[in-house]
Amino acid sequence: MPTETFEFQVEARQLLQLMIHSVYSDKDVFLRELVSNASDALDKLRLAKLRDDSLDADVSDLHIELEIDKDARTLTVRDNGVGMSYDEVGQLIGTIAHSGTAEFLRELREAQDGAGAEGLIGQFGVGFYSGFMVADEVTLLTRRAGERQGTRWTSRGEGTYTLETADDAPQGTSVTLHLKPADPDNRLNDYTSVWTVKEIVKRYSDFITWPIRLVGETGDGDGAAGPETLNSMKALWARSRDEVSEEEYHELYKHIGHDWREPLETIQLNAEGTFEYQALLFVPSHAPHDLFNQNFKRGVQLYVKRVFIMDDCEALLPPYLRFVKGVVDAQDLSLNVSREILQQDRHIAMMQRRLTKKTLSSLKAMRANDAERYATFWREFGAVLKEGLITDPDNRDALLAVASFTTTHEDGATVTLGQYLERMPEGQDAIWFVTGESRESIDNSPHMEAFRERGIEVLLLTDPVDEVWVDAVGEYEGKPLRSIAKGEIDLGAREEDRSEGEREQQAEEYAGLLGWMRERLDEEVKEVRLSTRLTVSPACLVADANDLTPALENMYRAMGQEVPRARRILELNPDHALVKGLNEAYGEREDRSELTDTAELLYSLAVLAEGGRPKDPARFVRLMADRLERTL
Repeated sequence: MPTETFEFQVEARQLLQLMIHSVYSDKDVFLRELVSNASDALDKLRLAKLRDDSLDADVSDLHIELEIDKDARTLTVRDNGVGMSYDEVGQLIGTIAHSGTAEFLRELREAQDGAGAEGLIGQFGVGFYSGFMVADEVTLLTRRAGERQGTRWTSRGEGTYTLETADDAPQGTSVTLHLKPADPDNRLNDYTSVWTVKEIVKRYSDFITWPIRLVGETGDGDGAAGPETLNSMKALWARSRDEVSEEEYHELYKHIGHDWREPLETIQLNAEGTFEYQALLFVPSHAPHDLFNQNFKRGVQLYVKRVFIMDDCEALLPPYLRFVKGVVDAQDLSLNVSREILQQDRHIAMMQRRLTKKTLSSLKAMRANDAERYATFWREFGAVLKEGLITDPDNRDALLAVASFTTTHEDGATVTLGQYLERMPEGQDAIWFVTGESRESIDNSPHMEAFRERGIEVLLLTDPVDEVWVDAVGEYEGKPLRSIAKGEIDLGAREEDRSEGEREQQAEEYAGLLGWMRERLDEEVKEVRLSTRLTVSPACLVADANDLTPALENMYRAMGQEVPRARRILELNPDHALVKGLNEAYGEREDRSELTDTAELLYSLAVLAEGGRPKDPARFVRLMADRLERTL
């Protein structure tokens, strides 16, 4: 097949220019990415051979080679792994990433510092392109295991690349970088230096399970010649904690998590007995952009007796811990295990229970011992962890011990439900909460008025999942969880409050107005009553204790479930001048046609106060404009 020239996608060209000219302060990262890709290719071939022994591929000496040619100024990273076919090269290399390229570009442009930008590499499968930071030209030679014909890909990173078949390609993939001149001012090191290459491999790739060999004459004048194995290949999860440095753990995390930031927490577990396994788990320090996407790849790496089996083993941790990365190495599982078998394996279920409990206990210890790290964790992953309060009742108590919430007690600070109970005043019989889209909308909610005036602490819940878990949990330590926007509110009597007799008299005074408004607003509300929760606003809408909230109704509809629209209760503030005036006008006038418009306006104001939208915005504007005109 003749050589063909192709153009990169527009996004691919933009990405290449950003990576080459402006993104990375530490250009050494290119070698770690290429070695990591080579390691993945070896893992895939080993697994493919285990599953299909008839595969025509040599797996007797799987390894990675680094070759320096000082005269030609080239560095080659070579593996004898699974390789790629001609079509795969065009798909995987020519288009950078099948999905997410635009999102990657957006985050890349927004990253203001080197650390922030470097934290993005690997998330979209673009590590190969880091080679263009240090090379004027990149040549890739590859042959897929089991095939006879190879492929050569070449590009200078300037908008085009060439593809051609290659009969002389060995099994696996080699990437040859035609290196740029060293430029210390721009942190571009001399990558033909053996010392530099060894140092980078030791720093980033020492834990890779395959040997990384330096081959050929080095040309450094030190007499060094290959092959020389540069990495220790030690399985960190199988070694005791006091034998491994934090830096080694962090480098392992960066390799398996495709992340350039250090993890927030390292969790090690060594299970012995009838079923033995080792686990090394990591809690990231930041949430990936696609954490809540349906196609988010979750799970940890599964090994059996140090042999890689599966990259994203979902069965080892529940979905609400999908942000956790790491390695689990079991002793007694079949090497030919599949995802379907894993779902039914009792050993896997046992490991999931143990790993889940260990992770939650570690997070609880973090909350108790390191408030700053815990605050970072909860900010990044609190919303996803709360999913477990709905889906995992067996671990609900452990999750509640980890969870924390902002409240009206301290601005910005978070508390646990246990801490909330400790400072509850005598006589308070419920844990009060309010849900909403944002802290600002909650602070301005009319439902908060009586609670704020009386100094009663309220949990402020702004994540979508909060609408669901509070109903699933129901209570904590015998105290019910109650929404301040549902049901009737009885906060207890104060000296300045009306007596029971005065409240009865007030109810009689307003009975006619309430019944009349109920008839006029029959399509919108199920009841109109006087409020005990309002002190400033004229009106608010509340739901019955067992009704769905509007936010929950919208959530179900977004998931394709039809739910009937619930009519709500309109509560009026009898001490507000508008409501007093409306009641007086109702009692004095026989013609109440104009009052009907006022009642409709009052209802629409209550809808707006909770962030909703009037049923007929244009009519609302006309009525409001008419009322404003009369005041001039």
